[in-house]
Amino acid sequence: MLTITQIDTVVAAALLEDAPWGDLTGQVFLPADATATAQLTAREAGVLSGIDVFAAAFRLTDAAVDVTAHAADGDRFAVGDVLATVVGPARAVVQAERIALNFTQRMTGIATLTRKFVDAVEGIGVRITDTRKTTPGLRAIERHAVRSGGGVNHRFSLSDAVMAKDNHLAILQQQGLDLTESIRHARAQLGHTTRLEVEVDRIDQIEPVIAGGVDIIMLDNFSLADLARGVEIVAGRAIVEASGTVTLDTVADIARTGVDVISSGALTHSVRNLDLGLDSTLAAAN
Repeated sequence: MLTITQIDTVVAAALLEDAPWGDLTGQVFLPADATATAQLTAREAGVLSGIDVFAAAFRLTDAAVDVTAHAADGDRFAVGDVLATVVGPARAVVQAERIALNFTQRMTGIATLTRKFVDAVEGIGVRITDTRKTTPGLRAIERHAVRSGGGVNHRFSLSDAVMAKDNHLAILQQQGLDLTESIRHARAQLGHTTRLEVEVDRIDQIEPVIAGGVDIIMLDNFSLADLARGVEIVAGRAIVEASGTVTLDTVADIARTGVDVISSGALTHSVRNLDLGLDSTLAAAN
């Protein structure tokens, strides 16, 4: 769940970066008592995410600004739909608008792309999940956007689960350590609630990893035929995750191999911001 504390932390930092000593243009051009009304309008269709982040940009700039949401995170929208209305002091509205849009356009882009992946595998019984390939400092909001699009989240950080990847296995091999025994040793050090996942990139690694007692095995950059064979070998003894160069063109075929989870870094690291507009009209001064 995306908390108010997480939202305010990232939004406050962005506002400070954008206007460290205030908005000089607004101060010299706009009357202090002018008010403005602005509408967040969709310029292309998509799936909304970040409406609370959008509102926070205005709230943290000036508590007198009122934001009314007309859609919720996860809602689909069409071109021309009005997603929110902003009313308040004109200086605050124009000062916060770029930060509000930057976050909402990116989050909505992530949600929209995620929904396309989720729709592509509908009915197959596989989960679409993100990775740790997120923008530094923005993981919480980008992960929220994935959930808005119908996806699920992988481990949030290195502290949340054990996940041995290719580099870990290469070091074990360098040290002459047995893979199965190394996994058992790692398992013995963990509490009963902590998941253990191991990534493999060859068919012959699957059985030694399963024998070690993993909860999840990741089949990385496997061909479709090898994915299907890998699922057969695992035979329900662990959750099977597929990863590596997953695209909209390939995700359904990957899902049909029988894997349980498909992870894609592209959901967050290669996403295009969705085009949303915020057009303001000034009201006459009192």
